[in-house]
Amino acid sequence: MRPMLATPGDTVPVGEDWQHEVKWDGMRVLVQVDGDRVRVTSRTERDVTVAFPELARRSSGLPGHDDLLLDGEVVVLTNGAPSFAGIAERFNVTKPADAERLAATAPVTLMAFDLLRVSGHETLTQPLRVRRQLLEATDLASPSVHVPAVFDDGQLLLSATAEQQLEGIVSKRLSSPYRPGTRSPDWRKIVHRRTSSYVVGGWRPETDRAGVLGSLLIGTPSEGGLRYVGRIGSGLAGASGATLLPRLQALEAPTSPFDTRLPAADARGAHWLRPELVVDIEYHTVTSDGRLRQPSWRGARSDLTPEDL
Repeated sequence: MRPMLATPGDTVPVGEDWQHEVKWDGMRVLVQVDGDRVRVTSRTERDVTVAFPELARRSSGLPGHDDLLLDGEVVVLTNGAPSFAGIAERFNVTKPADAERLAATAPVTLMAFDLLRVSGHETLTQPLRVRRQLLEATDLASPSVHVPAVFDDGQLLLSATAEQQLEGIVSKRLSSPYRPGTRSPDWRKIVHRRTSSYVVGGWRPETDRAGVLGSLLIGTPSEGGLRYVGRIGSGLAGASGATLLPRLQALEAPTSPFDTRLPAADARGAHWLRPELVVDIEYHTVTSDGRLRQPSWRGARSDLTPEDL
């Protein structure tokens, strides 16, 4: 099953049929308990259980349950605030030993915000109001699982998340059923800076430092290749760039994957790539010619492929 998704919005909906939640800076997952087995799947239905041993262990994850399906986000909290870089590193892990090491140094918390099945009963057709009541009545006491609060005043929550430098809010219609795999207007996300996923089509080294990542050339999939949206350098210094560079080098290709010739200033010294790696980029707005304004790197999305965009 793929999770229900929120539609981007600019204004906070008001009225008694809406509840409002913090938008967590994490990775979306569904967590299923079936007998003694816990399974964690990504937004694209990829099994990522190995990456999160603290959730898979019954003692620390979801003890006391043998039939449960939760929707939520896994987050890594640093000084009480979610760290997207931290969760991106966790999501990329495929080896159990690496996962256990990271679970000890950068443990995740599942922010469980919806209950889709419990004790043999599916709740998908129930309104959110009922699902939320069931979620709050289900004992999820665990060091790795938290049911975040919901709020009546969305505008106040939006202001509070801005002050605390959080990503934004999600507003949900209380009368709405759960629609798997659907981006629905019954859920609306409002963010302080926009974040979208793009495909990397090339990279450039730093000036006079050929072995150091300086910037990425990114685009969106189109019929003729990638449609160029800009060059991203902010956020790639230090460990982020050093960790990413080997992944880029493994994708190098002889020709550009973009559907048009890039500006000479952007293409100079570029290493072209097979368009396979999806990344998240934060930005302010999009210009009239489709370029991102004030873009910055947020992290690689190993849970997504270009076909998902």
